[in-house]
Amino acid sequence: MAISKGHRFPIEFAEAFPQGLVLVGEVAPDNEFQSREDRAGGRPVRQRLDEVTGLRQWKATVTDPNEQNAKRASFVITFLAPVQPVPTTAEALPGMRPIELEGLTAEPRIAGNGEFKYQSYVFRASGFRAAGASGGRGQQKTSAAQEQGKSESANKAA
Repeated sequence: MAISKGHRFPIEFAEAFPQGLVLVGEVAPDNEFQSREDRAGGRPVRQRLDEVTGLRQWKATVTDPNEQNAKRASFVITFLAPVQPVPTTAEALPGMRPIELEGLTAEPRIAGNGEFKYQSYVFRASGFRAAGASGGRGQQKTSAAQEQGKSESANKAA
């Protein structure tokens, strides 16, 4: 049995992005290309629909702090949802907020030009998850640090 081109593999957020992601800017509609003639004719802008699910597409730029290559650290995530997804976390810096995604899928593709091609992925998600809800590696480190701090404070008290 072969895997068809364009197959979307479900993947856990903590597995794909062990250090999480940072949303840069806002989530916006993913609109179809509109030519000058269309704009001059007053035709309305149409939002793209996903060919597999039929849901509206939204896009957002994110940065992966775990990526070593600076050129590949920032990329666009496509959200598939009937209404615009809203981040559940507060901004850490103006225009930047740590995020976690739910309903994440990865579709392999080839990126790059000429002889400098590499394997990349198109990531899609259904929405945002409350930060720390995944129980991922980052949360385990925090729990271990909290336990160590509790034991140190108990030793000082004794």
